[in-house]
Amino acid sequence: MRRKRGTPDDWFAPKRHPDHPRPITRRQFISQGFMAGAATLVGGGVFSLFANPRAAWAQLSGDLEPLKEACGIAVQGAGRIPFICFDLAGGASMMGSNVLVGRQGGQLDFLSTQGYSRQGLPGNMIPPAPNPTTGGDYVDQRLGLAFHSDSGFLRGITDRLGPGVEQFINGAVVPARSENDTGNNPHNPMYGIHRAGADGELLTLIGSRPSDSGGNSVAPMSMINPEVRPTKVDRPSDVTGLVDTGQLIGLLGQDDAVAVMESIYRISDQKLQRVSTGISRDDVIKDLVRCGYLKSADIANRFGDPASLNPALDPDIVGPSGIFSAQEFNGDSEFRKTAAVMKLVINGFAGAGCVTMGGYDYHGGRRAEGEVKDLRAGRCMGACLEYAHRVGVPLMLYVFTDGSNSSNGVIDDSVEGRGKGEWTSDNQSATAGSFFLVYNPRGRPQLIGGTSAQQAQHQQIGHYRPDGSVESASSPAANNVNLLVETTILNYLALHGEQGNFPTLFPNHGLGNPALRDRLTAFEPIVDGTL
Repeated sequence: MRRKRGTPDDWFAPKRHPDHPRPITRRQFISQGFMAGAATLVGGGVFSLFANPRAAWAQLSGDLEPLKEACGIAVQGAGRIPFICFDLAGGASMMGSNVLVGRQGGQLDFLSTQGYSRQGLPGNMIPPAPNPTTGGDYVDQRLGLAFHSDSGFLRGITDRLGPGVEQFINGAVVPARSENDTGNNPHNPMYGIHRAGADGELLTLIGSRPSDSGGNSVAPMSMINPEVRPTKVDRPSDVTGLVDTGQLIGLLGQDDAVAVMESIYRISDQKLQRVSTGISRDDVIKDLVRCGYLKSADIANRFGDPASLNPALDPDIVGPSGIFSAQEFNGDSEFRKTAAVMKLVINGFAGAGCVTMGGYDYHGGRRAEGEVKDLRAGRCMGACLEYAHRVGVPLMLYVFTDGSNSSNGVIDDSVEGRGKGEWTSDNQSATAGSFFLVYNPRGRPQLIGGTSAQQAQHQQIGHYRPDGSVESASSPAANNVNLLVETTILNYLALHGEQGNFPTLFPNHGLGNPALRDRLTAFEPIVDGTL
């Protein structure tokens, strides 16, 4: 059945579902698009863990540089791969119409026509069908991970990638069920990523909500660390406000201000060598004083120039040669939010970040609404990958949503509907899953396995039934969101070659023995321990 549509709606207007109660919680307002998911930044104390940024900022005097490590300001982003996750609030369509999923043989072990219809694809657009536009089929593997060639996510991602960047990207998909329209899905992995070693120069984590998880979905209770709970930032000026270098830079200029602060450090150090505090922990107190002055000098040295933090002043992010045009950046809060998060995480100022995008409870209306929103989300994902390429550091990008959708086969023939099936209802038991993409500046990440068949099974962790539903026994993650988070963290560690540390870091994990954990791991390491 095909249904003709009239004038397009404002796809980003709040979604009012007749079969949903009136939203009353913050989470319900976000998932239905009544509220935006603003970016937030999180950290320990203002002067804690100032690691060396990934860009070539100015340097302190040579004799002081070796002293920074002793004061906790030495290692580049804790030496870990930057991690950004997207929390698509409301239950977005992830599988089939965006990332392909298949049976036991992997993504290209195709489902039945009825299974793809459930995932919103009509018979003439299922992955193996002839594609009259390209002369091939509807499978696109430019990013390593197989997408439907007309995926909104894929169109958005590739829209932001520069020439040749695709060859440095690969990904994996995890079929996994989760509850619809609830805040009780412990989807958010950031605390676990921090436990796995991720940390930043200014902040530990960045999130999209002033919640315990920093996002729309909650974090696993066992992983929450109150010391790194997020605080809220939703505009570039809030990012630049993270560091206060005082009035000295305004009076003297950055270089002179750093010189003055270095002199204060040296004078204080000389005096401390000649006196005793009279306290048994004399050396500890002296070190605290010395480090306080050294850190102040380091802050002025690295952040005295506002352009070092402000995404709006970064020509790789905004401008004629930027990822976003000035019009896009100023006109779309989702782009500004994404830019703030990726600026901080990819440059090592924050260890991990989460962007919450609201309004993904888009069933019960035109397919066009989902396509438009998926396209915008894809552009934000692609912006992160492209910025990692420009900065020259690896990135793990993880995408999840609470619940999912299913189609009854009614086709939206509008321009934005693209001839695909309408999303008619929530579906938490069938069409759900998550995926991650990995950018490696050294070359495309390599899947584990000596044969293409083995690699296909590592690229799809678990599988679907032919009818288009998750096989809940196919992996520990398939029917347990806590274990989906653990699987994500395991794969983050594996990118560093440190998956063997997983049982020590998470002693009460549910991922079984080493042989099972090996089957849940997608890629060979892309870095040797630390960056």
